[in-house]
Amino acid sequence: MSAPTARRDSETGGDSGSAHVVDYEMEDFLHADSRQQFRALGNATREEVLSLLSERAATVSQLADAMGKPKGSVGYHVKVLEEAGFIHIVRTGKVRAITEKYYGRTARTIVFGSAHKDDPFFMLDDVRQEAVATEGEPLPMFTMRRARISEEQAVEFTQRLIALSEEYLALPREGDRVFGLIAGVYPTSLAALGDERETSDD
Repeated sequence: MSAPTARRDSETGGDSGSAHVVDYEMEDFLHADSRQQFRALGNATREEVLSLLSERAATVSQLADAMGKPKGSVGYHVKVLEEAGFIHIVRTGKVRAITEKYYGRTARTIVFGSAHKDDPFFMLDDVRQEAVATEGEPLPMFTMRRARISEEQAVEFTQRLIALSEEYLALPREGDRVFGLIAGVYPTSLAALGDERETSDD
C-alpha cells in the first residue's frame, strides 16, 4: 500500500519564545490530485512563494522583495498558484492609495498521491536544489538507518516523525536563515537476512 506524501511548511511569527502562528486562517490539509496542481508545484519559484506564505500573508511586492526577483515574474507565479488552488487572497490593504492584495496559503499541508511528478522521491530533489553546505558550520547533518520491521511498525514510525515535524514548525521565528527538515520512511530493495530460527544450514 503506497501512502500519500505530505508537504507541510511552517505556520505572523509571534514574540520570541512563543509558538509560531500565521496571521490568517487556513485549512489543515489540501489534497493535490490534478495535473494542473502538479504542474503548479513543479517550479522552484512557486515552491519558494509557498514557503514564504507559510510565515505570514504577503503581497506580490513583498514576495518579490524577499526573493530578489522582478515583481512581474513573481506576480505570474502567484497567479499560477492561485489558479491551482494553493493560495488565495486573505485580505487587502491600502498602500499610497493603491489597494494591495495579501495572499496566503489555502492549507498548511499539501498531500500528494505517490504519482506526483511521476516520482515519489521528489522532495529529495528539492533538498539538493536548496540546501547549502559551508565549511566550518554545524549543519547540514543527516543520518540514515535501515531496519527489517513490519509495515505496521514503519507506518507508526512515520506518524512519530510527522509529530516531530509539527514540533519543528511550532518553534518561534528568529534569526535570518531558513532551515529545512526532511524525514521519511521508505521501503527498500535490500536483502533481508531473516530470523536465525527461520533458517537452517544444509
